[in-house]
Amino acid sequence: MKDNISQADLGQYSWLMQQTADNPWLGFWTCIITVILGVIVFKLGFAQKLPLLKSIIIYTMLVIGCFFLWTMEFAFGAPIMAVLAISALFLGGYRFRLHLHRKQNEQSGSQSSS
Repeated sequence: MKDNISQADLGQYSWLMQQTADNPWLGFWTCIITVILGVIVFKLGFAQKLPLLKSIIIYTMLVIGCFFLWTMEFAFGAPIMAVLAISALFLGGYRFRLHLHRKQNEQSGSQSSS
């Protein structure tokens, strides 16, 4: 692909397309990163305890959805990976604070009943 497209032509494409022209594996790895970030955001924000078959269906649909998100980043330059990374950070911070709050409530509840 690098031989068929000039540098001037690459200027009109998204950053990911431009980088993939130089390194074809980059597109694959960004797709994998998108799936990993999508799973992390799902687990931190929305996941519930489900039976095995339902979990398999949910995660299969999640991977398919992440592929479409990656396609939007690849074709149009949408900042999907950045948004997923920021979402994972915020949800991780929220879950950590929730854990600390629950731990504090357990300690204060056990001290008041003693």
